Amino acid sequence: MKILLAAFKQETSTFNPTRTTYDLFNISVGNGLLNLRGTNTEIAGALDVFGKHDDVEVIPTYSASSVSGGPVLDADLDRITDELLSTVRKAPQADGMYMVFHGAMAGETEMDPEGRVLVGLREILGDIPIVTTYDLHGVITDRLVEHSDIMAPFHTYPHIDMYETGQRGATALLRLLKDQVKPTLAHIKIPMLVRGDELITATGRFGQAIKMCQDIEASEKGLAAGVYIGNPFTDVPALQSNVIVVTNNDLEYAQREAKKIAQFMWDNREHFKAPLTSLEDAIRIAEETEGITIFSDAADATSSGASGDSNAILKGLIQHTYQGKALLPIVDPPAVEAAIKAGIGATITVPIGGTIDKDRHSPVEIKAYVKLLSDGEFTNATGTAGHAGPTAVLVSGTYTLMVTTKPVSIMDQHVFRARGIDPEDFDLVVCKSPNGFRVHYEAIAARIVPVDVPGSTSANLQSLPYERCIRPIFPLDDNVQPPSEITAS
Repeated sequence: MKILLAAFKQETSTFNPTRTTYDLFNISVGNGLLNLRGTNTEIAGALDVFGKHDDVEVIPTYSASSVSGGPVLDADLDRITDELLSTVRKAPQADGMYMVFHGAMAGETEMDPEGRVLVGLREILGDIPIVTTYDLHGVITDRLVEHSDIMAPFHTYPHIDMYETGQRGATALLRLLKDQVKPTLAHIKIPMLVRGDELITATGRFGQAIKMCQDIEASEKGLAAGVYIGNPFTDVPALQSNVIVVTNNDLEYAQREAKKIAQFMWDNREHFKAPLTSLEDAIRIAEETEGITIFSDAADATSSGASGDSNAILKGLIQHTYQGKALLPIVDPPAVEAAIKAGIGATITVPIGGTIDKDRHSPVEIKAYVKLLSDGEFTNATGTAGHAGPTAVLVSGTYTLMVTTKPVSIMDQHVFRARGIDPEDFDLVVCKSPNGFRVHYEAIAARIVPVDVPGSTSANLQSLPYERCIRPIFPLDDNVQPPSEITAS
């Protein structure tokens, strides 16, 4: 029994003015995918499940995975798509395929890259079973639903179940191939975009919806269930929330459970809005807090697709003469170049920030000591490689800036520790992430403050220039009507 394995992943913020290019993708071909064994990834989970079956031969084909960013350059998106499909086309005839998507990718003009890939796979593979898995921030299009036999997303936010999702996807595919299950799918589209701490599945209301999904999957007839809340920064026509339930030959059960979950999400929509703190109040909180304060700069979250060059918090700290020890990440290639030219130990005066998203941010000049220079290579907590490009650690008074050439996810502490920086040595740490950092920082944080500053991934959704998503949609518009499957409340 031959099973194809592939991945195609990136989360896009269409509000980020930069473009994601081919060189920002980690590309693996053939057996290179097997190097992901032992990591917290979907592919690792799937490999371990398939590896337990002597009658299963895994055929790794192609994986393209990039840090979140702006829309993928059209030519580069075409190249990656063509490479994936070409590799699959050359593979031996297979009995099934497990396809790993993120689900929130967008090109400059292609609004559904994953759907395009899946249609291409169907043209090559015919009607063999294809199971697809997603980040729960995936934007679900009709093409994805039509051409997937079973769909399953993450069940955790912050995301810690990538490996387990791979296991779920692989197990579902084996059930299709060995147990001859007959998938019946119920899909409800919900015109709402959600943010905020109530999405944290371990503590928030969203966790109750996910528990319903897990109960379905644990039931006798459940195959997969999930709530796809979409990435609110991927402004494409299909952007909204979705509930998808897949059962074994029981459409009525799938429909009933999907409606129940969708109703819960709709009834709790007002709770799925992010409470934000003004920068002035956030700094005051940090000054009054004994222990480490974490600022969540979700507006410039590189993990959500932002440019990473916001200096809004740095400017606020300077303006308010914050005296504590602060650690701030920022993307600024010219500043890194200036630091490299000056060398370790030099003191430079350099503009910082506002080099990429220039409509939202402008540079601020600082005088800084060049403490460290590095190539920017590191290993994330998931076990996967991170590539920040040439990196400089600059110290300006009591502020330490980790300045990178490329955007990297600022979630776990590895990105700092790889530069010899220990977040526990600071009074204030800025994490450019909405919630993904929490599992890595809650143990050391005295306070966590979501800060309201400008950026292309702001949780203040009304501040973003939506042009393509369906309207009306909550919370952008008033008097949004629920779909017919849901009772208004």
